[in-house]
Amino acid sequence: MKTMAVAALGLALGMMTTGTVRADSFGSGANTFVVDFVDVGNAGNANDAGAGGGSYSTPFGGVGYSYRISTFEISQDAITKATNLGMMNVTAGAHTGDKPAAATSWYEAAAFVNWLNTSKGYQAAYNLSFSSGWSMTLWGASEQATTGVDSGTNGYRHKDAYYFLPSEDEWYKSAYHQNDGVTANYWDYATGSNSIPTAVASGTTAGTAVFNGQSAPAEVNQAGGLSSYGTMGQNGNVWEWTESAVDGTNNAPAESRTIRGGYWGNTDLFLSSSFRNLDSPAFLDNSVGFRVASVPEPSTVALMILAGGCLVWHRRTSRR
Repeated sequence: MKTMAVAALGLALGMMTTGTVRADSFGSGANTFVVDFVDVGNAGNANDAGAGGGSYSTPFGGVGYSYRISTFEISQDAITKATNLGMMNVTAGAHTGDKPAAATSWYEAAAFVNWLNTSKGYQAAYNLSFSSGWSMTLWGASEQATTGVDSGTNGYRHKDAYYFLPSEDEWYKSAYHQNDGVTANYWDYATGSNSIPTAVASGTTAGTAVFNGQSAPAEVNQAGGLSSYGTMGQNGNVWEWTESAVDGTNNAPAESRTIRGGYWGNTDLFLSSSFRNLDSPAFLDNSVGFRVASVPEPSTVALMILAGGCLVWHRRTSRR
């Protein structure tokens, strides 16, 4: 009994730390794939105090809630398997296998996220439609999320969606925040450092990224060193769509979206936290891919309750 209580407590406390929360599984049989997530805590951290000027218009990175973000960029393999299982009108295909899904428009990335949700019985994140091409309608006022926007409500994201594209702040925080509590402390690069990453073709060595004239992207799990929160490839490999409109309000369906992180051919300028790109949600290029985010599960509060329950149970059984 004592061993069981200690094991349960250890599991609960271990899951409360920052790192891979779990791998969410999708599909079935030969078309099964997983998306690994890391937990991004420090809810209520401040925006990057150094942001401003240059390519910036406003500071970024402050997020008032906990969430999860995928450890890696979404791979072409995941797109292929989802398509085999019925997802429609998401072409991707610039690369193969475990290399990143690219030549993917924002709409296609959003459609993949919708498939992740509906394949598990969750609410679709985005109100998309397809007729010779993709378009999107804002959710009604009672359906709009209050997360993922600078203020007000998020007309792009449904309030009940479980998976979604990371907002620019969510993306920026997981890439550059120093993971040192509710602070305004940020790194210049998404490798947990203010030093320019070392350019590599592939690998997982700390402080490296796939950029600076490489000939192609690496596989998503070989895309360089990790950020402070444990994500890979938020610098280099491929550019990544964020959910956010350029002005952060998400109240105009066709407005340009922000793109972050640089790609395998860029110089270090494009990798830095101070660089911001944008394009139409219909834009696609073999250098642009994406990753996904999710609500936190299990929540820290639930785990603390579980941990406390395990301790109480252990004390009671120890007295017998």
